[in-house]
Amino acid sequence: MFEFSQYLGFLLFLTILTIGFWLMFFLVGFVSYWVTGASWEMIKEKRARKRQEEQSI
Repeated sequence: MFEFSQYLGFLLFLTILTIGFWLMFFLVGFVSYWVTGASWEMIKEKRARKRQEEQSI
């Protein structure tokens, strides 16, 4: 039916698939959170700098 090497290959395939799934889960969740937070902070800093320049003029 199946040889032992085929079984090991299937286990290797499942392992790589599982690692890839969790890596993508991490990247989609964490990196999008990180980029959104960094962008929001940059917008707030620009607004604060603009307000400070308007007050100093």
